[in-house]
Order: sequence, then structure tokens, then C-alpha cells
Amino acid sequence: MVEQDRQIWVDMLSHLRHCHPAVCRQWFEEIEPCGIAGGTMQLRASSTVHRDYLRRECAVPFNDAVCSVTGRLLSVKFLGPADDLISAPPPPRRATMIEAKPVDLDAAPLSHAGASAQAEAASQATRLPQDAPGASTAPASGGPGEPRRPSEPRVIVTSHSRNVPTRYDSLVVNPDYNFRNFVVGPGNRMAHAAAMAIAANPGRVYNPFFVHAGVGLGKTHLLQAICLQIAEASPEARMYYTSCEGFVTQFFESVQHGEMADFRHRFRDVDVLVIDDIHFLAKRESSQEEFFNTFNALFQANKQIILSCDAPPEDIPELEERLVSRFKWGLVTKIEPPIFETRASILKTKAAIRGLSLPDDVACFIANRINTNIRELEGAIVKLHIQSTVEGRPIDLALAKEALGDATTEPRGEPTLDAVIGAVTEFYNVRVAELQSKGRQRSIVLPRQVCMYLARKCTHRSLAEIGGFLGGRDHTTVMHAVDTIERKRQSQGEFDNIVRSLEERIRAA
Repeated sequence: MVEQDRQIWVDMLSHLRHCHPAVCRQWFEEIEPCGIAGGTMQLRASSTVHRDYLRRECAVPFNDAVCSVTGRLLSVKFLGPADDLISAPPPPRRATMIEAKPVDLDAAPLSHAGASAQAEAASQATRLPQDAPGASTAPASGGPGEPRRPSEPRVIVTSHSRNVPTRYDSLVVNPDYNFRNFVVGPGNRMAHAAAMAIAANPGRVYNPFFVHAGVGLGKTHLLQAICLQIAEASPEARMYYTSCEGFVTQFFESVQHGEMADFRHRFRDVDVLVIDDIHFLAKRESSQEEFFNTFNALFQANKQIILSCDAPPEDIPELEERLVSRFKWGLVTKIEPPIFETRASILKTKAAIRGLSLPDDVACFIANRINTNIRELEGAIVKLHIQSTVEGRPIDLALAKEALGDATTEPRGEPTLDAVIGAVTEFYNVRVAELQSKGRQRSIVLPRQVCMYLARKCTHRSLAEIGGFLGGRDHTTVMHAVDTIERKRQSQGEFDNIVRSLEERIRAA
């Protein structure tokens, strides 16, 4: 690599950060420029996973960057660690004289016509260069059955260096979705531990592994983290990762074209089969039959099966009972929505992936306002990054409030912490400052405990977040308050009616 190539790559990175901030990742720094050949800027990624991700997700912005930086009409070619470089085409060769074959004087004399033909052939041989049209490219042995081969090296293109995916390629795995970037919290701790165990010993523990959760809560991240870990530890492992919709589509196309043997080879001759959104099997009887047979073949061979869904197996509509039973053979686990502390950690992790430093107050601001799913948290980071780049401002709380605006509002239909506190203070005729004080009078302690209880029951706020808002109290204080109010409701019918009335008022607000 020459210094000029390095400078072009540095300028490309700068262009990408300025004009395409949404696609930028911290690991772009690890990409190695390999020079320009044949109108193509060659960039080598650190792994095949990174290479495939770049090819499918980043081709357009990278092509724009290389053209803008060099002022030339170039394209970018992404290579993996073992992919061959494009060879520069050889310079055009000048015509060379070919030495005439010695004449055997003892041979029988030629006729006049034969002599003329031989002379003409010799004349043509002296005029044709070796790589000219019509020139022979046969090897020196020149056997009649031997294949022709060029006399000069050609551009090398391996099967791994193609840019266009085939129809049935495995889904691309995002290198960001590894275990290092998976933030563990109370709602996903069990699923994460199981995924780690599966990645370390596929096919031997928790088979099948069935994880379910709502939209954007980390199911796909966990599935791809398993794939990445297995690929890193066992490069020879055969994995196939697709969506359930992809499975169904491939099944029908294979039936239509008479390619069921290829279909079954693709899904059954693997060590790990990963299928996202398995609930798409609902209402598809023939697809369920084929998946049932595929499942049995893999399970009996001790091959790992990993499935994700938006509901537990028994809640998938119109799914055959025998499939429901098999999905429960291994481990079925749920991912819960992240609590406040987990959301703040997720925000900082998502920012670090993009090379951003997110201040704590900004992370807390966003985590306080967005508590639906991780995708919305990531969307907030992307929007904040773009706003910072466009305006040339550092990321701080003021910029976050300007950039996110109405996007950082409480989810519609969910009570707010302010609504809970408002209802309690109005009913018990106390002030917010008194709830947040250190006072231990009964007239304050009971409303404070009711407020903590209803905040925990009616909102998604964490124990630490509720305690922090009510005077900076520890999460154990909130737990004690919740337990106290629950016991009081069970033993005192009138008090139970009061709390139920307050809850109804809060939810109706």
C-alpha cells in the first residue's frame, strides 16, 4: 500500500462521516486500502462478515465517497481476508517475430502447391503476435485434447469476491450485533445467558432455542450474535440464517421449479439453522409440514435450531400442535422491555458503535422519554448524529432537545409519572415537595408509598428511577413500599378501593 492510497482512504472516511453519517461505524477504521486497479478502489475488511455487510449495505455511499474524493469515475470493491486482489492489466505487447521452423532437407519434396501453402503459413506466423486475434494460445505440448489457456495473466475473481448475492444466500449478519454490544439487563438476562451457552456448544444445550419478544427488543441482535460467535470459534461450521418468510418463499419456489432436493440440502445439511420471525408459519399447512420434517432431521442429527418469534409457541395462531410441542423441547425464553438503566446503557453503546461520545445527561434524557423499544432508541441516536454533523455542533443536552423534539414524548396510552404524582397529591392533599422530602410523618409516608406503588404498576419506570424522582431514594425503598401497599390492599378492603380508584383515574387521564 502506497501513501497515496492511504490518503484517499482517509479522505473517503472524512467524506462518509460528513455526508453519510448514518452508515458510519467505528470499525471502518480497521478497513485496509489496497490500491486502485481497473477503475476500482479495493478495500479489505477484517472478516468475511464485515465484507458481506459492506457489500450489501454500504456500496452506494462508498462509491460516492471515492468518486468525490478522487474526482474520477471509480467504484469500490470490498474484499475479505482471503480474497485476491484485482491484477492490473498488462501493457499491450508489441508484435514479435516467431522463429521459422527448420526445414528437413531429407524430407520428401513438396509439390508446388504444397510449397506455396507452407510458405504462406510461415509468412502468417511471422506477422501474428502471440496475443493477437487468431494466434494460437495452446500450450507448447499442443495436444489436440488439451484446453486452451491464455499466455498472459488475467484478472482474478474468486467465488467469494462476487458483489451480487445469489437468490438463496443466507441473510447478511450485521457485525454490530455481537455479544460485546448486547447490553444485558433484568429483562434479557436469561435469554443472553442461554445464547452464550449455545454459541459455545451448539447442538448440545438448549436445542431448540426459542426466544420471543415484542418488536425491536433485541431478538435479531441475539440471533446474529450467536451466528457471529460460532463463526469466529468454528469457521468450518455450516450455518444458514434466514427469515421464516424466506423459508416459505423458497419452499414454494422449489416446489414450482422441481428443486426440492436443493431446498432440503440447503436447510438440512447444516450445523446451525437460524430462522427469524417463525410466526409467519401460521396458516401455511404445506410449509408447516416441510418445516416439521426439517426440524426432525436437524434435531435427530444434534444440529442446533434457533428460532425467534413475537409470541410464545402456544400463542402462535393456527400452528400445528406437533410444532408447538417441538418448539418447547428446548428452551423458550422471553425478552422484556428494557428498564431505564438498560435503556441508558443501550444508548451509550449504540453511540460508541458510531464513534460518538454520548454525555450521561443526554443518555438519561432520551432514556427518560423513549421507553418503547430499542429501535426507537437507535433512531434517536441516528437523528442526533445527523443533526450534530449538519450543524457542526457537539452533542449535548440542548442539541438533543432540539434534534429529537416531539419524537421524545411518552408513548401514547401509557400513564406518565407526572400523572401518577398528580393524582396522589390531589387525593391526599399533599405537595410534591413533601413527597420528595425526608419527612417520615404518616400523613406523608403513606401517600409516598402509594405513589411508588402506582408508579411501578402503571408505568414502565424502573425502581431506581421512581426512587430517584421521589427524593433520591434507593430502589430497595421502592420495593418495600410496593410490598407494603400490596399487603395493605389484601387486608383492608376500603384501602384497596381507594388504590383501585386512583389507578383507574390515572389510566383514564
